[in-house]
Amino acid sequence: MLQVTNLTKTFGQMTAVDHENFQIKPGEIMGLIGQNGAGKTTTFRMILNFLTPDSGQITWKGKPLKQADYDQIGYLPEERGLYPKMRVDEQITYFARLHGMKLAEIRRQLPKWMNQFQVKGKLTDKVKDLSKGNQQKVQLIATLIHMPKLVILDEPFSGLDPVNASLLEAGILKLRDAGSAIIYSSHDMGNVEAISDRLVMLRNGRVVLSGEVGEIRQSFGRTKLFLESELTPKQLAAYPEVLAVKQRGAELELTLSDPAVGQKIFAAATQQGYIPEFRQVPPSLDEIFRLKAGGADE
Repeated sequence: MLQVTNLTKTFGQMTAVDHENFQIKPGEIMGLIGQNGAGKTTTFRMILNFLTPDSGQITWKGKPLKQADYDQIGYLPEERGLYPKMRVDEQITYFARLHGMKLAEIRRQLPKWMNQFQVKGKLTDKVKDLSKGNQQKVQLIATLIHMPKLVILDEPFSGLDPVNASLLEAGILKLRDAGSAIIYSSHDMGNVEAISDRLVMLRNGRVVLSGEVGEIRQSFGRTKLFLESELTPKQLAAYPEVLAVKQRGAELELTLSDPAVGQKIFAAATQQGYIPEFRQVPPSLDEIFRLKAGGADE
């Protein structure tokens, strides 16, 4: 288990990370989210010992990280770092050997990973001759092929189309199922909600949200209501608890200040009998992100 306790890092007068706390268990995926400059990459760099914290503690399995532990970490930086003139197989083999993999095992595993990520290119191609998307896949394979016990991915979905993002999700889930602890950052709340067991949100270096994704959404109440009925936007906007009404084709999307008004709206909508849709849910993770990233810390 990775445990981060009261982690703090300053650069001059700027506090990049401010008494940060979280933990990740084996077989768990944690999304670390926040606006640009919130402290995500600084957190990763301290875990990896690229930066020294001003205060606080980072432990792995209850003990400070040692050199042997770093061999069990897979790290994908936000800025790609491939050698463009090296062949794909040489590139991945080089990084895998750094993590202690035997050459025979690398050669056995490499075609499987190339197939899993559907890399369009041959193992003998030079990295520079691949598309940017396929170069990113090669670096992902180099990050994951040694089946690390702790995986740190900084904006891994950046630049990937939906199909390739799904391939990456499958690769992350494969590692989780094998018992790896995974922490990653993303600005795509759809990805975060789809695969994260837990999330931590940073704002100005401070943790403003932490917990299981479902529990966090539920804590904001069922303030989103989707309705298809004979009621008009004007009639619905007349309820004091209805903050906004948006028309989306035949469907209306309501934002509520008090979830309890949903019962009144349901009663009014069903006076005419059957209605095609009535759905009351918590706000999406994207909406929560917008609220907390730009709002107060409490």
